[in-house]
Amino acid sequence: MKKREPVSNIMTNKVYSVQENAPLQEVVALFRKHKIRHIPVLDGNKVSGIISRTDINRLTFGALFENQEGADEAVLEILTVPQVMTGKPKMVNSNDSIRDVAEIFANEEFHALPVVDGEELKGIVTTTDIIKYMLEQY
Repeated sequence: MKKREPVSNIMTNKVYSVQENAPLQEVVALFRKHKIRHIPVLDGNKVSGIISRTDINRLTFGALFENQEGADEAVLEILTVPQVMTGKPKMVNSNDSIRDVAEIFANEEFHALPVVDGEELKGIVTTTDIIKYMLEQY
């Protein structure tokens, strides 16, 4: 196993992101279309937050109640991305080691980290990326 392999070797380079002023319906559409679970939120070119599928699921009732589809849409129209996202997320650099990122995941309660160089979004790394990497080692 390589001890200092950079996270850039396992991160997702093609990152779907949204601007803070995007409607929540756009976020939901990206989750569904691309089958992803985390989306970095940008203020211009700078990462200001991250929003997860779980964040959206906490807001909607469709899975809990029958005939409540309109309620889900109403909630999504009322709230904004900054109200739902995790602001000021922990971020990692593309040169940070996979081991360091795995340690962050092991000690924190989130499952995705934006990867930035300076303030520029370069990718996203998830717990799934770490697990797949570990499986390749054995």
